[in-house]
Amino acid sequence: MFSPEVNTILIFVLMLAGIFMGYQLSLVLAGIGLLYGVFLFGPNYINTLIMGFLNVMQNYVLLAIPLFVLMGNIMQEIGAGKRIFDSLYVLAGRLRGGLAIATNLLATIFAACTGVVGASVVTVGTLGLPAMLSRNYDKKMASGLICAGGCLGVLIPPSIMIVVYGPIAGIPVGQLFMSVLPAGLLLSFTYTLYILARCYINPKMGPPITDEKRKEAFEKIGVFGLVSSFLIPVLIILAVLGSIFFGVAAPTEAAAVGVVASMVLGICYKELSWEKLKNSLSSTLTTTSMILTMSVGAIMFISTFTSMGGIDVVKNFILALPFGKWGIFLLMCIVVIFLGMLLDWIGIVYLVVPLYTPIAIELGFNPVWFATIMILLLQISYLTPPFALSIFYFKGIAPPDITTRDLYSAVLPYIGLQVLAISFCILVPQFVLWLPGLM
Repeated sequence: MFSPEVNTILIFVLMLAGIFMGYQLSLVLAGIGLLYGVFLFGPNYINTLIMGFLNVMQNYVLLAIPLFVLMGNIMQEIGAGKRIFDSLYVLAGRLRGGLAIATNLLATIFAACTGVVGASVVTVGTLGLPAMLSRNYDKKMASGLICAGGCLGVLIPPSIMIVVYGPIAGIPVGQLFMSVLPAGLLLSFTYTLYILARCYINPKMGPPITDEKRKEAFEKIGVFGLVSSFLIPVLIILAVLGSIFFGVAAPTEAAAVGVVASMVLGICYKELSWEKLKNSLSSTLTTTSMILTMSVGAIMFISTFTSMGGIDVVKNFILALPFGKWGIFLLMCIVVIFLGMLLDWIGIVYLVVPLYTPIAIELGFNPVWFATIMILLLQISYLTPPFALSIFYFKGIAPPDITTRDLYSAVLPYIGLQVLAISFCILVPQFVLWLPGLM
């Protein structure tokens, strides 16, 4: 009835109207995809949507989502995070800013256990914040670190975001795991350098713990506890990622191994009870249902958008812009950052990836490198207001004297550090491509 260009404008106008009217994004996308598709192609189009949905739900890789989430939930329930923090407390506590460094290392390790931001922020904040505040650490530096460190949960493999992104972009999830890993570790290292610099310039921002406190903590956990609490979870993570890297197991199979290993660890710790296992399964069901509900709506929207020629319209429009290759790349980055201020990453991935991936290939960008940069930009969305999910997760466990305004200003230096790290990955693409190249 209308040209593809008019249909593209109309469908985006309807989507924005639904979002600003306050409806959930999944319902908006599903409703527009279904109704507009029937309007354009007739009632038989419903069968096309059903088949497209079934094809996605039968994607073997997506089975890794509930498995990786379950692994992280079990790790959280059995107290693995506390044991790791206790070990890091002893090892790094003597440094200026040592507790903040220990908290950042905990966030990095726990990010590889959970794959989601919420669990990382809450666990790391619950363990690290009281210890830092009780020793008069600067509250903004500590709060911003926990919010930023928790964001590594969607970046450092096994990441749920990568498991969703890979099939949509047509890129093996294992390759994305390996490309994002150096970038995630670079961010963690950058945070550590920042803490050291600030605390050595102004020791009052992060005073070290006393020798007496450190000795007391060491005697409490002992040599065996110091080694086992830190080493065993790290070995589990390395086993999961190593099996993917060396081609021994697919991401889904590696996730299943991770679940079994986390359960065995809980049994060894004598912490895994039926109640904790039940809580882990319940939390996994909630998270997975949320992700798949959003996926259903996005699939219906993208199916209609593709069928009416919308992707070609957007692709031709962007490629015709007089900005050159890197100008178009910068524009795409800005759009992702802006969308991250307003929408959840799941919706952004399903909306943007089908549009951006063919454009990036047309412009000559390596698809794995391009996907890595997009994932890094999506990670920033957890810190950028007004959506800023990491801040809201943290606010739930923070003391009343740390206000939301404090948190908005606290994360600014870490956003700056993220921009620097992402710029490095853009300027030195081999930094994120060398690991996938070894697979």
